[in-house]
Amino acid sequence: MSPKTIATRPTRMALVVHPEMGVLSGLQSALTEQGFVTIIARDLATALLAITQHYFDVALVSSALVEHLVFPQAFVAVVSPTEPVVLTLQAAINYGVREIFDQAKPASQVVNSIVASLSQPSLQENRKCSS
Repeated sequence: MSPKTIATRPTRMALVVHPEMGVLSGLQSALTEQGFVTIIARDLATALLAITQHYFDVALVSSALVEHLVFPQAFVAVVSPTEPVVLTLQAAINYGVREIFDQAKPASQVVNSIVASLSQPSLQENRKCSS
């Protein structure tokens, strides 16, 4: 079998937007361990540039998002520096965020939770229907 005939799995892409390098590094490492190619950004301008250049399966950010409008089938999560209050949770739901993670959680735990959610049949079916 020639190298051209070997079927390869499409690369899964993740966008991580956070102002702190330590948080970015931890999440990038955990995503890489799960097979994602990760693009990191420390500000919204860089994140917006990244979304014009790549298709993302996962977006993790530290504030309100616009990525979900661009990639409606992507799993969108928010990394919060504090325990979210009711109004924060309500706003996140309104913006299509599927999960909010406390920044103090280990990056591997955040990424493992996202990967588990991506493998749920209902989410996979929604992604097929919206493609």
